[in-house]
Amino acid sequence: MFPEFRDLISKLKKEDEHFSRLFNKHNDLDQQIKNIENRIEPEGRAGVDGLKKEKLKLKDELYQILKKAAA
Repeated sequence: MFPEFRDLISKLKKEDEHFSRLFNKHNDLDQQIKNIENRIEPEGRAGVDGLKKEKLKLKDELYQILKKAAA
């Protein structure tokens, strides 16, 4: 995710607790979606579509933080 910001992501994960929490949540959702799609775990109440929407929202928020930090 966001290869152009690889170094900045590493920095923010160490220095910005909010960014780190969002980043980890995004990765957790990504893994959960993969597990559901591969039938490793059952689909919960939110469903895959709900999880994907939440993941996209987090990605947008992470991107905004990255753009601001890069400026």
